[in-house]
This record gives sequence, C-alpha cells and structure tokens, in this order.
Amino acid sequence: MSFYRMIPHALNSLHSCSSMLMHRAPCLLFLPTMWIVLLWACASIGPPAQVQGAMIASRSDVLKQDNTEVTKSRPMKKRSTNTEKVEVYSFEVACTVTSRFAHTIITSKALNKAANSQEISFEVELPKTAFIANFVMEIDGQNYAGNVKEKEKAKTQYEKAVSKGQSAGLIEVSGRKMEKFTMSVNVAAGSNVTFILTYEELLKRTMGQYEILTRIKMKQPVERFKIAVDIYEPQGLAFVQATTTFASNELLPLIEKTTTATKAHITFSPTAEQHQCLQCPQELINGDFIVKYDVKRVKGFGEIQIVNGYFVHFFSPPGLARVPKNVVFVIDKSSSMWGTKLMQTKEAMQSILNEIHEDDHFTITEFESSNVYWREQLTRATKQSVSEAINYVKSIRAQGGTNINGAVLSAVHTLKKGREEKTFPERSVDMIILLTDGMPNIGTKNIWEIQENVRTAIGGKMSLFCLGFGNYVEYSFLDVMSRENKGIARRIFTGSDAAIQLKGFYEEVSSPLLSEVEMRYPDNAVSSLTETQYSRLFNGSEIVVAGRLNDSFMDNFLVEVSGQGAEGEIHEQGKAGVLSWDMVYPEEEYIFGDFTERLWAYLTIQQQLEKSGIASEQEKDQALAKALSMSLRYNFVTPLTSMVVTKPETEKTFIADKLTEDQRQNVELGRNPPDLNQRKPASNRVQGNVDGDPHFMIELPDRGDALCFNINDKPGTIYNLVKDKKSGFFVNGQIIGKKKFSADAKNNTYFGRFSVNHQKLGVKLDVSIDDILVFNNGKQIRLKWSDAASIKEASLVLRLTNNCTLTVMLRHSVKFMIIKHTKIWKKHHFQQDYLGFYTLDSHHLSSTVHGLIGQFYHGVEFELTDLYPGEFGERLDAVMYIKGQTLNVTRHLEKDFSRDVKIGKDVLCWFVDDNGKGFIDGSPSDYIVPNLFNF
Repeated sequence: MSFYRMIPHALNSLHSCSSMLMHRAPCLLFLPTMWIVLLWACASIGPPAQVQGAMIASRSDVLKQDNTEVTKSRPMKKRSTNTEKVEVYSFEVACTVTSRFAHTIITSKALNKAANSQEISFEVELPKTAFIANFVMEIDGQNYAGNVKEKEKAKTQYEKAVSKGQSAGLIEVSGRKMEKFTMSVNVAAGSNVTFILTYEELLKRTMGQYEILTRIKMKQPVERFKIAVDIYEPQGLAFVQATTTFASNELLPLIEKTTTATKAHITFSPTAEQHQCLQCPQELINGDFIVKYDVKRVKGFGEIQIVNGYFVHFFSPPGLARVPKNVVFVIDKSSSMWGTKLMQTKEAMQSILNEIHEDDHFTITEFESSNVYWREQLTRATKQSVSEAINYVKSIRAQGGTNINGAVLSAVHTLKKGREEKTFPERSVDMIILLTDGMPNIGTKNIWEIQENVRTAIGGKMSLFCLGFGNYVEYSFLDVMSRENKGIARRIFTGSDAAIQLKGFYEEVSSPLLSEVEMRYPDNAVSSLTETQYSRLFNGSEIVVAGRLNDSFMDNFLVEVSGQGAEGEIHEQGKAGVLSWDMVYPEEEYIFGDFTERLWAYLTIQQQLEKSGIASEQEKDQALAKALSMSLRYNFVTPLTSMVVTKPETEKTFIADKLTEDQRQNVELGRNPPDLNQRKPASNRVQGNVDGDPHFMIELPDRGDALCFNINDKPGTIYNLVKDKKSGFFVNGQIIGKKKFSADAKNNTYFGRFSVNHQKLGVKLDVSIDDILVFNNGKQIRLKWSDAASIKEASLVLRLTNNCTLTVMLRHSVKFMIIKHTKIWKKHHFQQDYLGFYTLDSHHLSSTVHGLIGQFYHGVEFELTDLYPGEFGERLDAVMYIKGQTLNVTRHLEKDFSRDVKIGKDVLCWFVDDNGKGFIDGSPSDYIVPNLFNF
C-alpha cells in the first residue's frame, strides 16, 4: 500500500506573516573546532512565566476560567555576554588502526574565561558505520560518563526528557556517510571542560583500498590542534596516501607521513595562525582529511592474526582471474523517474556499458506497469552490441506505474532460460541489477509477497543487487530482498553526482573472482565464529572472519578455504601461528591489545543485525538477543542500545542512538519509518491540505510524486473539506477574494476562514484571518495571530506561535496546522491575507471520511502514460488513468508552507484542470454547505 501526503500551494508573491513580526533576541554563537567539532557559548534566556490551570491563553483580555492554565510568552531580553571569553584551547583526533580495526578518540578542551557561567557545546561527526564506545565529560576534575543501556530501558528516560521539552537526541544525520554527535554543558566561570568521544569500526576494503575519513569544520582557531593516524598492519603496507579536500599550497607541507614496512604515522597539526586560509583570512579550514591505504597480499589461504585467544582471518588473494558474469539490468522508467533521475540513470548506464567486459553477457529491461526488453536473450558484450544497447538506453522515456514484482521475476526467467539453452559459459555468475526510485504500485504491491516471490524464483542460484534512487524509495524493502538473494542494496542519493554513484556501485560488483566461498576451521579448535560462507568475492574487496580460539590449538591452527573460480574449484589450506606483536613492533609499548576481540564483537553484532532482517521469527529473536548482549558487554551504541548521558548541572537526560539506514532516510524526510520487521502491509495514511488560490495537493512520498487541483468559485462560498460522521470530525472553509475586484483581470480567491468541529470531544474552532476562537466544553478563548500561546487539556492540545502558525491535536482523532499568510508588498493594498489548512495526521479517522480533501485520506491510485513536452515549453504533459477515467494532466510547481512557514517548500505535482473533474468524487458544487457551522 502506498503512503500519501496532501500538500498545498500559495502564491510566490506572498509569504507568512512571520516576516512582519518582531524578531526575538538571538543566541550569539561562535563555533570553533573540528572533526566537525563546533563549540560555542550562548547567552542564557529566562523561561516564560507559568500560571496553573487547565486552559492556556496568551492575552490579558482573555476571560480566564477556574482551573485554567495560561502560558504567555514574554519578550526575551538578551543578556550581555562575550563569547570570546570561552576559549577552546585544545582539540585532538587520535586514530589507531590495527589490522583494519579503527579505534578513534576525539578530545576537545575548553576554558570559560568569563565572569559568569557559559554554555559550551561539543559537536562532532563520525562515520555511520562506526559504533560509539565511550563518551566522557570532565569538569573541574569530575568525570561524567555516558552509560550504554538496552534501548527499551533507555526509552523511558528519553520520553521523559522529550515530554519536558528537552532536546533529548544526541545523534543526527549528517550527509551520506556521517552522523553528528552533539552535547552541551553549562560551565562555571573560570572552569575547564574536556569532552572525550571514542568510537570504533572495522574498515571495509572497497575498490582495493581502505579509507579513514576525518571531517574538519573549523569556526575558530585553536591553539593546540592535531589529527594523528597510526596504522599497524603486520601483513605489510602496499601504499599509504593522505589527502584533503581543503589543503592549500601553504597547508600541504603540514601533512606529515612516516611509513615503514608495517607501520604508518600521519599527522596534521597547523598552528592557530595557519588555520586560516591565507588568501581568504575570514575563512577557516572546512573539508575532509582522508587517509587511504592497502596491505600486501600473498597467494594462499589469506592472512590470520591471533591475539589474546581471538583470531581474525583476512582473505583476498591476488592474481585470481575474474569470473564472467551474466547480468540483466532492470531499469525503472515509471513516471516518477521523469527528469533528472532518468537522465542520470541513462548517463550512468552509458558509462557502465562502455566498460562491460567482452566475455560478459547482458541485456536490459525497462519497466513501468509492464516491462520491455532491449533483447529477449542475453547477448555477449561485443563492441556492436554495446553500441546498440547505448542507443537503446538513450531512447528510454518515463511513463506509467511501478511493477517491481513483474520486472524482477521476468529477469529471473530470462537468466534461467539462458542457462537452460547454454547461452553463456558454465563457469560464470548470474546477477540482476535493479534500479528503482519508488514502491510497487502496479501488479503485486505487498512488499513481503514480492520478497517471497523473488526468493522462490531465484532459489539461491543468482544474485540480486538493488539500487534505491532518491529519498522516497523504501530502502528496507530493497535491502532485505537483496540480502535474501546473495546481493546487497545501496541508496543512490539525489544530486549532481548520482550518475557517478551508480557507476561506482557497478564497478564494485563488476569483477567477481570467486563464488560459493567457504572458510573452514577445526570444530574443536574454534567457537563463536562470524559468518564463514560468502556467495561472492569481488575484485578489490575482502572477506573477514573472526572467532575465539581454544588455548590448546594456538600453535597448530589449520585453515581451509574453498570456492568456485574462473578455472574451476580452488582449495587452499595452511597453518596459522600466534602473532608476536612485541617482535613486529618492538618500539611500541602498547598497541590496542584487545583489538581482535573487539573486532570479533563488532563484526558479530553487524552480522546478527543483518541476519535478523531476513531470518524466521525464532531465528530473528535469537539474532537480536545475541547482538544486544554483545552490544551491552562491549559498551557499543548499536541499533539495539542507547547511550544515556546526564548533564551534571541540570540532571537532564540525553540519549545517543545508532541510526539504521531506514532511520537516516526517514529523518531526512521528517517521517516515521514503517516497521518492515512486521509481516503485514503498511498502513495507508494521508495528509490533506489546502492553501493558496485555493490549490489542493496530494503528495505521494512512496512515488516521489504529487497530484493537485484547483477550485474556482466566488467569494463567500463555503466548502466542506473533511466530513467523518463516525468519528464526529468536520472541517469547513470559506472563500475570500482580493480586496480590490477587477472586471478584466483574473480575480484570485483564497480560504479566509475555517471552522473545525469535533462533536464527540466537544471541541470547536473558528479560525479567521483576524483571530482564533476556541470553544472547549463550554469555555471560550479568543486568540490573536500575534500571540504565542498554548492550550493543553485532556482532549485538546493547541500551540500558536507568533510566526502565524496554529497547530492543533485532538485526542485519538486528528492533528492539523493552520497558517496565516500576509501581504508583503506595501504598494499593493488590494492583496489579501489568507489561510492554509494542513492535515498532519489523519490515520485515526474512519474509512468513510470524505470531503474535498478527506476523500483522499485513505489513498488514491493512478497510472501515468504518454509523457510529452507541453505547449508552454518547460512544462510536461501526460495522460492519467484514475478512477476508471482518462485525464490530461500538466506538471506544475507548487508550495508547501508546512515545511517552511516563511518561503514554502517547492513541490512538483501533476495538475488536474477543470476544478478537479474526474479526480474528485462528483463536482465541486456537491461540497458546498450553507454556513460555516453546518455539519
């Protein structure tokens, strides 16, 4: 089922009344340091006064009832503060890599030199693949450490903090690869604070190298600043490179690198003066510090290191011949791919086809509601066939819906047929590469049914790689489907480099070296092994296995590796010995001695979490239990644990959580993720809104698309927007026009008044451009748009901000927002203030809800076809099939002010003309009511 959202439009010439209101006193910030560490001081601002009671208002002329709670926002005054009196005098990043396992400690020290207390914040970015292992604040010699707990147990503290209005989350999404950790603390005058964050990760070999990324975003010169990376690889270093995205010719010499056969030491330590760009003295260093390296490799069973009773086995032998592959490219060309996404896909496919190996076989199928093949059979990648395929790719046009099930099953059938007819070599690997930007909305739509169909059809005989394009693809669906079928999934982020991302992914999987790889160890010698069977080994990657080793086998540890290669089965075996670190690194007193154990724990947790997504319910529970137990034992912040940090001065509770890829995506979109661990269809909730001239819009996040229509009528007309007799919830809206009527020009109309009624809760609202009337169980309150107020009762929660935004939540019913827009052109006195209505949550309403926007709360299905340039140049026209009718639609750009009250968020939609005829049920006149409170 698709997830829908309705969004409005407003004229570009207008914007919210927040631009005309008095600005509050700002909190002055200055942000030093790096690893994207930002530290700053803020002036303290006193809280608003509170009066006890049941209802809350913000005007002195409001009639106050008994047992009424009133909160009024008072003007905030900025206290004097000198941010320069907070000195961040030291910042260090120390990264120690021991056999690919990275242990990073970030330390920042600051001194409050002011005569009063100051708020100092610590902000750092860390790789999304890393686990936080420790966090400590040291204030005047007293340590305050984070405590890792089971996420469910930490949840109570988190919800308590949120309910008090505290910003309880410490982790935020930051770009594609990073997460941002933020913590602030109040530091007394003359006191020092030290922040220490520790995290760990196993470096993954990609395209023949490992990468250590340090992000630097300096906002203030720091007297003692240093990044130090130490790499210890007993296997031997093949190369070490240190680069930056920011270094000028003056800074490049400050990157120092010392290497030996098995060790590298890289430092970057500019002085406070050197922090600044010499050509641009107002700017500081801002960019990435990157270390890349690889290790020497020998033929055989790989490299094994045994330390303190744990072993790690690295396998990526050189000199293996690549195995030919047979690949079906399955390309989504549905209407939501129209524009930049399809253009970038075609660009990437042309590059990929130009680099496909001559001994590979391939074909291309494009799909929407149905799928079409370039060639029905896989074809060898000759120069001629590649050239013809490139021309075919150039001709692909976007249209229709998204039938993922049909497209993938067809690709499976094509590969199976090729095997049966011996079209390609016996010693070759079969793979499907699927690229899509949305959820299935044609054919089989249930994602669990699709996963089951694909798993059954493939039967473990080929690999499925899924590329999810854009923000609205359901990544968990693709991730599970890939891992169930010997593949991996990857998010392709929208941006100018999307084609490069697509091509980069293909390069990672374009050269398989081995298939069905198995690592074997004596049963009585090892225990608690990580995964030992891998479906593929690709050129430039690496297989890593870790486990416990019984003491009696330390000096006689036999290892076997087998797999299928280009020339047949390979079989390697040998004996590994205990590594003497003192002999390899005699000059080092201590090198992260328990790295093998923590590497084993890290890898085990990662694999158990992955297993839980594709296992049976019983196996899933066992995998999650094991991952949780090890997360707690080794103090790792994982998706199953949280780090609880308590501020010393206020005892406020803050939570650091590990974000999954789905959670990262949903944070970016500002939505709650569906629970794909539950084997049931997702609900179909809609947010319905109206704003502007007046424009109605339905946004479809799963398709990355939207539908919109307009209603034109004379001022004074009242429409029913929402009608739900079962729940007793109703919304009506009255149209207003310009202040000045023109007989010749187009006279825009807007909504200028809304009435909201919940009969069962006894709540009514009368909202106009002048004021807001709230009726609740016999009590009445009048609010002005310039107020800042809140009401909190058992059945009603209301919040009014003085940027002209009213948010209302009715218990077990609905949540909505009303925004007032005001004119900004002083000379155009005929312009009219108007209102916009936004439904934020409607899933509690019944299935019989109706009205101009209510009828879409439970979804709408449609197909697009015949996309073609419209008569107005840049606009695109298409044919839409909906509700058994065929409609001509045009691409429009509209505004959603619920996302940005001041300027609105641009939203592309397919516009249905003629007052929504064929799109809405009946005609607009069917929704006209005689008065605002006619329900």
